[in-house]
Amino acid sequence: MTHRAEYELLAETLHRRGVDVAAVKERIARQEIASASWALGNSGTRYTVYPWPGAARTIHEKIDDAAYLNRLTGLSPSIALILPWDEPEDWGALRQYAAERGIRIAAVSPTYFQAPEYKLGSLTNPDAGIRRKALDHLLEVIAAIPPSGAEMVALWFHDGTNYAGQDSMSRRKRAMEEGLAAAYAALPADARMLIEYKFYEPGFYHTDFADWGTSYAACLKLGERAGVLVDTGHHALATNVAHIVSFLLDEDRLGGFHLNSRRYGDDDGLVGSGNAQELFEIYVELAANETQARDVAYMFDQSHNIEPKLAAHLLSAMNAQAAYAKALIVNRATLGGLQASGDVLGAHRLLMTAFNTDVEPLLRQVRIEKDLPPDPLAAHASDGYAARIAAERGTSALGASSMGDSGRRR
Repeated sequence: MTHRAEYELLAETLHRRGVDVAAVKERIARQEIASASWALGNSGTRYTVYPWPGAARTIHEKIDDAAYLNRLTGLSPSIALILPWDEPEDWGALRQYAAERGIRIAAVSPTYFQAPEYKLGSLTNPDAGIRRKALDHLLEVIAAIPPSGAEMVALWFHDGTNYAGQDSMSRRKRAMEEGLAAAYAALPADARMLIEYKFYEPGFYHTDFADWGTSYAACLKLGERAGVLVDTGHHALATNVAHIVSFLLDEDRLGGFHLNSRRYGDDDGLVGSGNAQELFEIYVELAANETQARDVAYMFDQSHNIEPKLAAHLLSAMNAQAAYAKALIVNRATLGGLQASGDVLGAHRLLMTAFNTDVEPLLRQVRIEKDLPPDPLAAHASDGYAARIAAERGTSALGASSMGDSGRRR
């Protein structure tokens, strides 16, 4: 059966379910998720780095790869950077270089977790001088927003403690709030601050931003341009991430996502690989609240260590597109009626019917209409790009050096 015939068969099925296929296609075509610069260079575990043939060694090569991936998926016309790893000599020149390749810079982030002086924390450090140094770095990153064209600063802090009594948790809370307030005051008027959280690691007794509630409380104190950044891998097992997303959407405090997958903790695996239904449930909440979700930022945050980096990114992109498409084909009017009548199983079955629908014919049709390859992975396998950059760049430790000797992923 041809692509077109498969699509028409699926479209007919969706029409019978009361789904506006044209509207769904339009929303799929607008979906965007920024690439992450740190996922395109060499990376590894906390134990070692695994050099990959052709891995990007410089920010320019990362942008080249991001542009290539976007040409295949149409999903990622932007890239998130982390400083100082990706800091150029000339922001204007880098911004132009990216624009010429159809890429814009979406977000900038500071990094603290590998500098020895920050082993006891950055903005929460017991030493006032180190806290000042940490704030100065954050202010430098924020100062890069206008020349880079970035829309936001995305913050993740490794700050935490390993032992009861190691430090005063209340003092650390106040120090973090003080530092963030100073940074927020320096934020350009049209920029946002996103605050990520993580329930453990590298601090194993407590983490200063341990969950969505700690990030949410900080955002409320900072102002309306501060939002919570949900990393889908940063939760304890059995956490209902869709509920967190729903709550933050309703509070207008969902700033964005770092999309990955986890089996136990912060595994940073392929999007949708660990729990595809969880990803679908998250998108169900987002798709049902389009107005509240209009400014939500989406970024990939993954560590491709043993798999081909570009192919892994493409598979993550396709998984994210599929989850979103499945959420969009839920008939909201019918679902609302079932919920209002208390039809528990009927509502659940309607949702699961959408989840179990093969939406690939729909996605292929959207790609074709956008002049993209109908199957990005197949296009990548046949176009020779990976072999070409492997020959040009070789297998180098460069790119790993930007992550320190440990190669620890963010």
